[in-house]
Amino acid sequence: MCGRYAQTADMRELMEQFEVTGNSPASSIPVNWNIAPTNPIYIVRTSAQSDGHADKDLAIVSWGLIAPWLNNIQEAKISQSRAINARSETVHEKPTFRDAFKSRRCLIPAEGYYEWATAFGKYKPKQAFYISARDGKQLPIAGIWSSWRTPNGDAIETASIITQEAQGELATIHSRMPVFMPHDRWDAWLDPSNKEVEALRNLMVVPSPESIVIARPVSSAVNTVANNGAELIAPIDLGEPETLF
Repeated sequence: MCGRYAQTADMRELMEQFEVTGNSPASSIPVNWNIAPTNPIYIVRTSAQSDGHADKDLAIVSWGLIAPWLNNIQEAKISQSRAINARSETVHEKPTFRDAFKSRRCLIPAEGYYEWATAFGKYKPKQAFYISARDGKQLPIAGIWSSWRTPNGDAIETASIITQEAQGELATIHSRMPVFMPHDRWDAWLDPSNKEVEALRNLMVVPSPESIVIARPVSSAVNTVANNGAELIAPIDLGEPETLF
């Protein structure tokens, strides 16, 4: 799973890397080294124009998809905190996610994300790791978004990160990892008219995804949501010679 991540870029940087030519927020989200469920996050999505052209938009939504059938805000908040991740294996069929998967897909830019070692890997259980792109750029993570209306008619836009079974060295930390979306697949992924389930599922199959990132052990300070700062991603020495990727 992916339960925390970092985003320190302002929207102009994101607009450049993700080739945003359409709408953008009025202002950037404050820097956040410890993004938690229900926090505001950036997504990249498409908006169709009258001439048939589709622009990439940068938008701010809340992390965690709200189930479309809910009708009160308390249930919506509970639903949201439980739906920050959607499994790539079942996202096309789970009631909470399937409609969004069909036509409201997005990219979720991340500076890097945190994962905690499980008892089934080679590291001490609950050891925190910060995982970021090898090339120093933003990680383009596959996601879905939706718009939910409150009983008084207000629209709340939300999004979920899509995860897959962890591959290679990442599997020695945790059993799940985000689905990374290579640049040459962005247009097909974001195209709302692309509704062929098998084709969309194939877009989420990336050879050697673990080769895209590097993992570094970090301190347990990230465990506390209130902690926020660059020190959270500072690598630590585990005390034993470990080969990280």
